[in-house]
Amino acid sequence: MFSKEERKRLRQDFWTSFGKSFPKKWILYNTKIKGLVFKFHFDTKSALVALDLEGDLEKRIDHWETLLTLKSILQENYLPNVIFEEIYHLEDGKEISRIYLPLTQKVSIHNKNTWQDVMVFFYETMIKFEAFFEDYRDIITD
Repeated sequence: MFSKEERKRLRQDFWTSFGKSFPKKWILYNTKIKGLVFKFHFDTKSALVALDLEGDLEKRIDHWETLLTLKSILQENYLPNVIFEEIYHLEDGKEISRIYLPLTQKVSIHNKNTWQDVMVFFYETMIKFEAFFEDYRDIITD
């Protein structure tokens, strides 16, 4: 078992290592579309890359419907195994819509032996997610 400080240090070490191993300015929260954000998630059980739709329900629905029209393009040309969930509940109970790709292997942020696999997965997946977003930004923002 790790102490709270050890867990915090491991998380910081992972993200610092990821940034040094794969230096890139990611879009993440800077989509310029309110309520639409990219996220990396890595905890003690899983890792995933996500495009989250949050905030105002009406705008969330509009963006969701637009992204659904692009679903086949995203799956055929960028991320074949991406998952669409219109209603997704975060750990804190907040309801969002999420398009995401989980890493299928068992990983843990507490196990440094899994870090390299997660870093490669994050990099390769987010590159494709961002390429899709940039290619279809004009449609998504309408």
